Amino acid sequence: MNIISNFKVATVVGARPQFVKAAAISRRLRCMAREVLIHTGQHYDANMSEVFFQELEIPAPDYHLDVGSGTHGKQTGEMLEEIEEVLLQEKPDWVLVYGDTNSTLAGALAAAKLHIPVAHVEAGLRSFNRRMPEEINRVLTDHLAALLLAPTEVAVRNLRKEGLMEGVELVGDVMYEVALEHLKAAEQHSRILERLGLNGRGFALATVHRAENTDDPSRLSAILDALGRIGREYPVVLPLHPRTREAARRLSGAWLEHLQVTEPLPYLDMVRLESQARLILTDSGGVQKEAFFFHVPCITLRDETEWVETVDSGWNVLAGAEPERIVHAARSYKPGSHNTFPYGRGDASRRIIALLLAAGEKKTLSEPSQSNKFAPTTQECAV
Repeated sequence: MNIISNFKVATVVGARPQFVKAAAISRRLRCMAREVLIHTGQHYDANMSEVFFQELEIPAPDYHLDVGSGTHGKQTGEMLEEIEEVLLQEKPDWVLVYGDTNSTLAGALAAAKLHIPVAHVEAGLRSFNRRMPEEINRVLTDHLAALLLAPTEVAVRNLRKEGLMEGVELVGDVMYEVALEHLKAAEQHSRILERLGLNGRGFALATVHRAENTDDPSRLSAILDALGRIGREYPVVLPLHPRTREAARRLSGAWLEHLQVTEPLPYLDMVRLESQARLILTDSGGVQKEAFFFHVPCITLRDETEWVETVDSGWNVLAGAEPERIVHAARSYKPGSHNTFPYGRGDASRRIIALLLAAGEKKTLSEPSQSNKFAPTTQECAV
């Protein structure tokens, strides 16, 4: 594959799921072209940001915008203003965005307003719940993007239903690739089980962070109550997102004494816990998929999911925020056969980079050649 030294991609990240996906792409992309990495600061806690860059060996951000938390409008607006300034300065040929956060939408909007083409990783995902901020972000981003990088056949069909057919590419799931790459490292280096006194397959792992759960006291109270009831039967580990921790402080109940609550955990610790759990309970799309990758039964604490393949395969069940449904599923739910692999072959990053470079090669046809400062020097650069 040709190396295009005068082709520049600006990548926008801001939240831990995006850091995980960037781990599979940024290092390889930088061997083949120029990348400018923009960190919005949407996730600013060290446990949710810095440790991911260190563990996953993601290149340090070229720009850190330090936007931080705030209402959706305030946060997205500040990101939009800051990202626009960077794009005006850097003049990239493409902007690459991931997933469905406010950082995703701000990056896509800033690029589109400046007539810079957008590539969207995880295009086509739909929960069909417009009350979710993430659903609004992913739909708008898809309709702004020139290159729609879909992880599954279902995602491709969703885009077609919305009239989006040009620029749609089925590439597989980047997180599947990252999970495969880092499972062995987690087994070798993570000591989270020993630190928490856990035995493999003897505990449940839970995560709660979606606004639909954390911003609704009745839903959050019901979920925590269910987790506490399960925690009376076997250990339940609950790494608490800062927003969830703040919301939980305002609730009454004895759920806390029956759970092993931790700070947000580094990626390798989470992979170790996920792969060794007997059960995962979550409202996170990424954790749902990782449970599927590691053959661990999953109970989703939502009323719908954009990762429908995990449900169709029998390895994920939707329980919403109803304590009885959650507890019943934890006691009686048995997973399916896991005989389907809807998320590709673990080569999504290479496919994505190949598509971006193909766009870059078109750009350079009429331009003079430039000296190559970005030649690959290690096997990490093999794409």
